[in-house]
Amino acid sequence: MSKNYLKGRGAQLNKTNKFSELIYETRNDFLEFCRVEGEEANKNKTQYIPIFPKTIVNKVTSPDIGMAFSMNPYQGCEHGCIYCYARNTHEFWGYSPGLDFERKILIKENAPKLLEAKLKSKRWEAKTIVLSGNTDCYQPAEKEFKITRACLKVFLKYKHPVGIITKNALILRDLDVLKELAKDNLIGVNMSVTSLSEETRRVLEPRTTTTKKRLEAIRLLSENNIPVNAMLAPIIPGINSHEILNLAKAVSQNGAISFAFTVVRLNGAIGEIFSDWIYKTMPNKAQKVLNQIKECHGGTLNDSRYGIRSKGEGKIATQIHDMVRIARQTYFKDKSFPKLNSKLHKQYKDGQMRLF
Repeated sequence: MSKNYLKGRGAQLNKTNKFSELIYETRNDFLEFCRVEGEEANKNKTQYIPIFPKTIVNKVTSPDIGMAFSMNPYQGCEHGCIYCYARNTHEFWGYSPGLDFERKILIKENAPKLLEAKLKSKRWEAKTIVLSGNTDCYQPAEKEFKITRACLKVFLKYKHPVGIITKNALILRDLDVLKELAKDNLIGVNMSVTSLSEETRRVLEPRTTTTKKRLEAIRLLSENNIPVNAMLAPIIPGINSHEILNLAKAVSQNGAISFAFTVVRLNGAIGEIFSDWIYKTMPNKAQKVLNQIKECHGGTLNDSRYGIRSKGEGKIATQIHDMVRIARQTYFKDKSFPKLNSKLHKQYKDGQMRLF
């Protein structure tokens, strides 16, 4: 690992925002000045920045995502997963998709009120809304702000179906609300498990829950009749692609009833951020991994074609798909994730069940 590696973060650089007219660079003379003066050149602290959006529920138009609506209580994510596709969205807020994405977290404290207004709207018809389609709703900021918990209570009040995507065992804090939602089949959880190796997990996803705790979370959720789909994603050739069968076995043994996967693609600014990262963390295998990712996407780090972009093509992608098929046949035969209940919401639109 490079001596310049920034511990506790995924990205190792703050790539310039493509929408910015200005370019910032850290010059050697500035670094020397900071050394002489005993000052920090790079304050590696997380900032929480309040914002006040006018809407919170987003319609998902991409045909290969697998959800119709999503909402994100936070923008940016302190988990720092190096491969995260959501990094690019931070540029729309005026920040870098690199370190800014992990260190400047935008907080939507009015999210529960916006959600309630949406669910009460006469024109709204119940369809599963997923927390979160972009950044993790149980990232470290949730410990302090509890926006996700407040939103879950809104979903429960209006008997509305909700999905959760997370890789944080903090979800267990809200087990009381999740159990109430589960009584009416209103909740489904997607728990991301990327590697069984803690060494791999730490460098890929530096501020996430350990794999052991994620598996425990799957087990406890399942024991409380909350359906769990495991997200074995992304599969990165040369890093975790050899773990597919073991990952599938582990999540199945802990109660997951299905799993999904994607082949990593490094779209937008993520290609440069990931490449810089892997040369600093895994220099001996960096070129091999990057070449194998390119082999899955027609010679580039990214393929934007719907239906193909997250599955890949070519020999390596075919091997991954073959392993996934074997994993499903071996550990998930005759299992399927349930469709959530959207029939109750209409009679609870005003916050309580209609009597007449």
